[in-house]
Amino acid sequence: MAVVTLDRLTKIYERGHAPAADSVSLEIRHGEFMVLLGPSGCGKTTTLRMIAGLESISSGTLSIDDRVVNGVPAKDRDIAMVFQSYALYPHMSVKDNLAFGLRRRAVARDEIERRVSGVAATLGLSPLLDRKPHALSGGQRQRVALGRAIVRDPKVFLFDEPLSNLDAALRVSTRGEISALHRRLGATMIYVTHDQIEAMTMGSRICIMNGGKVVQVGEPLEVYRRPANTFVASFLGNPPMNLMPAVVTDDPGGRTLRIGAWSLAVPAGRMPPLPPNTNVIFGIRPEKILVAQTGSAPIEAEIVQVEPLGAETIFASRIPGVDKPVFARVGPDVAVKVGERRQLGVDLSAAHVFDADGNALHP
Repeated sequence: MAVVTLDRLTKIYERGHAPAADSVSLEIRHGEFMVLLGPSGCGKTTTLRMIAGLESISSGTLSIDDRVVNGVPAKDRDIAMVFQSYALYPHMSVKDNLAFGLRRRAVARDEIERRVSGVAATLGLSPLLDRKPHALSGGQRQRVALGRAIVRDPKVFLFDEPLSNLDAALRVSTRGEISALHRRLGATMIYVTHDQIEAMTMGSRICIMNGGKVVQVGEPLEVYRRPANTFVASFLGNPPMNLMPAVVTDDPGGRTLRIGAWSLAVPAGRMPPLPPNTNVIFGIRPEKILVAQTGSAPIEAEIVQVEPLGAETIFASRIPGVDKPVFARVGPDVAVKVGERRQLGVDLSAAHVFDADGNALHP
């Protein structure tokens, strides 16, 4: 296990107009599964490649167990990386692929046999040791790539979107295998993905990146429940959080938010005191939109889209005075149809308020 510390790590390419990674500061703890999450081009893979030693560092400091490794070659960092493309040697058997790195390091033959046999048994590869990569399924190839990293017994494991080439069913099963592997090894792992489901289900903590910068770091549910800004709020969740322009008003009943024709009395615990006529952004998760008379401040809305998914139903509705459709997630027993008008309410105890620049406002 190891602690990996990034201190204002920056990568600027010669012809780049903006840093690919911009002053990234982050500490990955002993035995932690840290997920770098964000859209394409956000800098997560560049950051991972700097940790691996595959990209030079323009400025900042990278340390592993308090040892600065900026100038240390990749082969001497005691790091193993699993690539998106598997990167297996096609002319070698599974056994030789697993053993290749150890042979290059002049590990004793008996030790190689012990490690390869142990990893093959752990990953269910023992019956496949004599096969070549072309005779393996996508999931089996990914397990060989994982095994090649594990057999090294490194300080840090790096994963660069390792599941993106698998079909949906294999992604689910392999996701579970990697999580179980982390629990069994207790190793420090850094995992890059743009898939929020992978991040939410696998990570000890999530580091959300955008535009080369770190936007928010925290445990998955903490980040989901308390997003730092509207980018995080809209990136996590499917459908994402509903975000609607609002104005603070003084009504006879107290301070409220006016959203088109909708007036919502947001609890003091969800919003700081703001002067009247302040422009803000009101956010509410789809699962906190309630049908019929069960929510606060019900308003009539027209259903414009329905997606029955079996275990749940997602629908979009038009609310008077709100430009964008408002999405809701309800149970399968709630029947809604396109074109009908329904009363919708809101669980205001789960409301979010952001300032005009998109930053979260906390009481």
